[in-house]
Amino acid sequence: MIDVKKVRKDFPTLKYLPKLVYLDSAASSLKVNVAIDAVNHYYTHLGANVHRGTYQLSHDATELYEKSRDDVAQLINAHRNEVVFTRGTTSALNMIAHMYRETLKPGDEVITSELEHHSSVLPWVIATKKSGATLKYVPLSEEGRITVEGFKKVLTDHTKVVALTYVSNVFGYITPIEEIIKLAHEKGAMVVVDAAQAVPHMPVDVKKMDCEYMGFSGHKMFGPTGIGVLYGKEELLNKLEPCEYGGEMIDDVTKDQIILKEAPMRLEAGTPVIAGAIGLGAAARYIKSIGADNMHEHTLNLKKYAQEKLDLIPGVTIYNKTAKTGILTFNVEGVHPHDIATFLDEYDIDIRAGKHCAYLIHQAMGLQSTLRASFHIYNDEKDCDQFVEAVRKAKNFFSAL
Repeated sequence: MIDVKKVRKDFPTLKYLPKLVYLDSAASSLKVNVAIDAVNHYYTHLGANVHRGTYQLSHDATELYEKSRDDVAQLINAHRNEVVFTRGTTSALNMIAHMYRETLKPGDEVITSELEHHSSVLPWVIATKKSGATLKYVPLSEEGRITVEGFKKVLTDHTKVVALTYVSNVFGYITPIEEIIKLAHEKGAMVVVDAAQAVPHMPVDVKKMDCEYMGFSGHKMFGPTGIGVLYGKEELLNKLEPCEYGGEMIDDVTKDQIILKEAPMRLEAGTPVIAGAIGLGAAARYIKSIGADNMHEHTLNLKKYAQEKLDLIPGVTIYNKTAKTGILTFNVEGVHPHDIATFLDEYDIDIRAGKHCAYLIHQAMGLQSTLRASFHIYNDEKDCDQFVEAVRKAKNFFSAL
């Protein structure tokens, strides 16, 4: 069990805004003290670049930076050389699509889905257009899920890449990713997983999953913005042609030849996001101390609790009742989601309204936009009660107009 009262003390935003009910963690989580302190320590006491300097400041910064790589690797059960620091999930997923664009050719097929966040699907829209490969979409279930049965319908001997979300940022559905990966591997396809909503909320084991690549972001897991991770199998990372070239990624250079370092350094050109990576490492350690299983159970219980109460309000439609994560997606009949979200803000309740950077699933489900409440470890049943009551008031207010 998670002691929410104790956890809330770890998040300074809740100290300065004690009335805040923050229910937009799927977009960006609140930042934990240990991550903030780690960033401040780097800027205050170090500030030097990593890897390059022969002096103590650089050595100390490098140790912290690389320790963070170890911490992140342990969180997802990866080898440290399989963790590449990026500026976020978007950067990581775009890197893979860009680097594979040259290897795709007409006749090849890439599988994705309408459930994806834009950062998971758009890079492959561009990659297939540039290469002449074919982009195929997994047919979704009636409630908008990716299923094994749907995946089998588009998987062929021509499939080269599968790019799918682990957890939907709109509906919170968990993709049966392990079984899908096994099927993809039978056809010789490689799999790219968008884990932006998975790593911050539930246990993720890349060895058990056996994906080739995976991306996730620090700002969704209590860490800094502008930092994320590209996980990739080491042997594959060492074969990729980098997107960028610059300092620290090379072993040697002549006028006509470049000899690259081994992964992950070959994919981290230039000065990295040092402070962000150090903060992310602290956040990863914090998550490990809480326990990913505990986080998942806690947020799912809050979602169920709020859902039961919200479902009693006439005119409220909940779209993801069967989701097993802490995301609750709904609309209020006759009221635009932005109006509801603005009304709730007057009660210090923060939820997300719109298409959540996922236009395709809204189009597929016949929705213009939706409201999304997403829970995390600093939320409790009291937050849920305040949220539901505010929705009730909003519904009554707009109905009376």
